[in-house]
Amino acid sequence: MRNFLIVLLSVLGLTAWGQTPQQKYIDRYSALAVEEMLRSGVPASITLAQGILESGSGLSRLATEGNNHFGIKCHKGWTGRSMREDDDARNECFRVYDSAAESFRDHSDFLRYRDRYKFLFDLDRTDYKGWAYGLKQAGYATDPKYPSKLIKYIEEYNLYRFDRITQEEEAIVPEAPHKIEEPVAVPAVRNGVDAPVAEEFHFALSRQLYSLNGVPFVYAMEGESYASIAKYYHLFKWEILRYNDLKTEPALLPGTIVYLAAKKNQAPAGLDLYIVEEDGEDFHAICQRYAVREKAIMKLNGFAAPVELVEGDEIKLR
Repeated sequence: MRNFLIVLLSVLGLTAWGQTPQQKYIDRYSALAVEEMLRSGVPASITLAQGILESGSGLSRLATEGNNHFGIKCHKGWTGRSMREDDDARNECFRVYDSAAESFRDHSDFLRYRDRYKFLFDLDRTDYKGWAYGLKQAGYATDPKYPSKLIKYIEEYNLYRFDRITQEEEAIVPEAPHKIEEPVAVPAVRNGVDAPVAEEFHFALSRQLYSLNGVPFVYAMEGESYASIAKYYHLFKWEILRYNDLKTEPALLPGTIVYLAAKKNQAPAGLDLYIVEEDGEDFHAICQRYAVREKAIMKLNGFAAPVELVEGDEIKLR
């Protein structure tokens, strides 16, 4: 009789306590989803809906044996534990975590620090439909019904309620990655340029200066070299090469960022990681992109020298 009741409840989608597996999942993990939203900016409603869908409400083998709630595969740069499971292909490699909290954190970082998902953070955090369709657009899942499935869970269980937070909590949520990475035009002052760093820089005022991570820079123009830019700003060539982590002077393409002061030892808050999208991405280019010193980032990541990067490698930036 007891086994018959369990089967009947299972058919009805209920647990022995009258709750659906989805509701039990929400009750168990909603606080963790909100915590991750405050840390990363990923809407809690999206995290919960993805967790329900990807993990079968926490009942899948990946979730129960590997604490993997979001179906995140190993990718080439993964060095942690793994397990095999059939998905788009047979016997695919999936990440294994020590806890559900690790899985939730990795999911948030997976979205925040991969370039192809960063546009999602430009959406309003309460725009769960935009996020759902954006995930599909960025290639998170191959199922054409993936967005509608997420939206169904969000609306059926009112998951959007977890996206509403207080003003105090709102102040904790980091800005969108694109907004933090966006260069700022540096306004000119009478005695030079007031750059948002500890020291004052006095550069010529006849071209636009920009700042990234508090470091002033210019975009190279046609026909310029590092030597000519150094001369223009009354710097030694060796200084400008050192500021840009260069030992020799390469050809300078138009549009290249050229820093006019020493880069920082870490990226701004909210840009903790960079996750490599393709094999062979250039370590120097990544450091230039975030205005951080190569030696500092190598030390932070335990590198003895710049490394050859593969897809999925995680580079700590702060």
